[in-house]
Amino acid sequence: MQRASTTALLAGVVDYAGLFPPAGLTMTDAVWAYREALSGPSAWMLGRFVVPAARLEELREALDAATGSDAGWRVSAIVRDGSDADLAAVAGFNTSASERARVDSMESKPATLEGIDWLARYAGPAGEVYVEIAPGPDVDAWLARVAARGLRAKVRTGGVTADAFPAPAALAAFLAAAVRHDVAFKATAGLHHAVRGEYRLTYERDATSAPMYGYLNVLLATAALQAGASTPAAEAVLQHSDAGALAFTDGIVRWAGREFTIETLRQTRARLVSFGSCSFREPVEEFDALAVR
Repeated sequence: MQRASTTALLAGVVDYAGLFPPAGLTMTDAVWAYREALSGPSAWMLGRFVVPAARLEELREALDAATGSDAGWRVSAIVRDGSDADLAAVAGFNTSASERARVDSMESKPATLEGIDWLARYAGPAGEVYVEIAPGPDVDAWLARVAARGLRAKVRTGGVTADAFPAPAALAAFLAAAVRHDVAFKATAGLHHAVRGEYRLTYERDATSAPMYGYLNVLLATAALQAGASTPAAEAVLQHSDAGALAFTDGIVRWAGREFTIETLRQTRARLVSFGSCSFREPVEEFDALAVR
């Protein structure tokens, strides 16, 4: 259900990463899933199609083979650290597939701070560039370099093993540092669900379960920081699991003992631009179940 508050918080928020684990779809299946999402009632929540730069030619071929007309797909390409070949693949794709899809965002995980400089020099002019940064003691140095180069950040919030999820204190510290350094960022991995809880880590029937962050937890923890809350307060929002206490009105979202205004939600989305998910259906269905309350 769309209200002014939910639109401010969630419009275009889900970058579709169906090619990546745990979904791991084929290119053909991922393209069809994204096309279906684009034509569905929840398309307002859909963001970019995420693909490794090395597979952009495969994406172009899948688009050419698909029936129907596609236009205006926004694509985010995962570029390997220091890979001139990946940058060339992005340029080639934008030339050959420009009428149907275009890479207007790149994501990369540099091994060193100097890798940020390489991205700023060679990838920056092409659009939004997200630098993956691991939560930890060096986050301020990395975010300071990202800010100085005019780039954006990316934080990994989970994965297919329990140890891939950063501790709440570490994730809260990253969010607070991004706000402090005035850096826009995106999140990725482990955010299929709306609210924090114990979930299966993969889609296998015998998959183990572990505590996972909800995307609403990450968004509203960032909103709390935008509104002046402390890092421990943001950590508390990250760990909040009472889905029944969520309230969406036209002008306010209420949760975890806090009220978030439309203006705060808009500021939040300017900060936390999107999150990557290998499923679009799960985030949407869980939000729909919450929003009708």
